[in-house]
Amino acid sequence: MRKSFIKVLLLTTLASLVLIGCGSTTTQAPQPQQATTAPAADVTKSIADIKAVLPKFAIPMREVGDRFDNMYFAAKGGNWALAAYMSKYMNGAMNPASLTKPDEYGAWKSFYTGSVDPLNKAIAAKDFAAFDKSYGEVLNKCNACHSATGYKFIKLVKPTVPTDVHADFTEKSEPGDVPK
Repeated sequence: MRKSFIKVLLLTTLASLVLIGCGSTTTQAPQPQQATTAPAADVTKSIADIKAVLPKFAIPMREVGDRFDNMYFAAKGGNWALAAYMSKYMNGAMNPASLTKPDEYGAWKSFYTGSVDPLNKAIAAKDFAAFDKSYGEVLNKCNACHSATGYKFIKLVKPTVPTDVHADFTEKSEPGDVPK
């Protein structure tokens, strides 16, 4: 739902920016005496306004944490498609940060590629023992990153209950069952 809202917001704003840039909704050519700097300033302000309302890092990271927890229970229950799905959308949840916090987003991409890849391989192999070992290693890396970036007070532990208590984590599935 959050992604749909953001898409509608962005599309609506983009349409407004196009109209502002054109000066009107008609096909008339702009008059030579019209100022050309006002629309550019409006566009710049509109882009800044959009970036200001997009989630920075903490909100997407909360979704990452929820999906990371659920991924554990899905793998443990043999619902490999759900585990793969959680990993895929855990990564996608961070996309707003590519605009709002590009430096931190770069660190996230490196972390996901380097640290979560062993989890994804264990999911593809349907190997819970390898998954469980890698999961603990990722938790340690999360905590090290939190400490290094001034968020030592955010300490993760292996979950004892899933975030989504209404999901069936034992529905047997294959890792490749996730739609593209």
